[in-house]
Amino acid sequence: MKVGLFIPCYVDAVYPEVGMATWKLLKHLGLDVVYPEKQTCCGQPMANAGFEKQAIPLAEKFEEKFKEFDYVVSPSVSCTAFIRLNYPRLLNHECQTAKHCMDVVEFLHDVVKVNRRLGTFPHKVSLHNSCHGVRELGLSSPSEQHVTKFNKIKDLLKLVDGIDIVEPDRPDECCGFGGMFSIEETAVSAQMGRDKVERHIQTGAEYVTGPDCSCLMHMAGVAKKQGLNIKFKHVVEILAAGL
Repeated sequence: MKVGLFIPCYVDAVYPEVGMATWKLLKHLGLDVVYPEKQTCCGQPMANAGFEKQAIPLAEKFEEKFKEFDYVVSPSVSCTAFIRLNYPRLLNHECQTAKHCMDVVEFLHDVVKVNRRLGTFPHKVSLHNSCHGVRELGLSSPSEQHVTKFNKIKDLLKLVDGIDIVEPDRPDECCGFGGMFSIEETAVSAQMGRDKVERHIQTGAEYVTGPDCSCLMHMAGVAKKQGLNIKFKHVVEILAAGL
């Protein structure tokens, strides 16, 4: 199995440690991982802002860059969901590369089927479910559907030694980021963020974790502005901690 590692532009620019943790974890699991150079943005910001045509060249470049891999793995549920669901439409053909693009959580859970002990993280951690992960990639069960509860993120975190996993009330409610939404509806976005951070704090957790840096960034900004004592860490950093 040959894996291409896709690191979204905002992870590369703001949270490079998440990209490095993803690489370390995949290599630790014995996978054949390659990081293709000269990667670019997947095009999600342009498309979400209503400029889909500007995303097409980026989709074409992505397909060319990653077409040789069996799987394309990324530590970002929003970018992964955008690629998988929108590229076939933007490119006007059945895009095999997009089909094989997976978030690192679903890849480890569904394809690799990791069942051995991973890192060590002796802390109480509140689990954040990002909207794209819940409702587009199926990382956890949506509360509005009457289905048996499941959470692939939690399943993987249980493989980490010393961790105490908790969940907030209304566990799959949006944190308010939403990319363009946070710009166009600032007051609503900020209040949703405050409500979400408060629910995470009520769990007594030291850290909040989740599969998307964008949500964590939004909540971390809220917490910092309010002087709240809680930290934020991408799930892959916890899975790789101490390896």
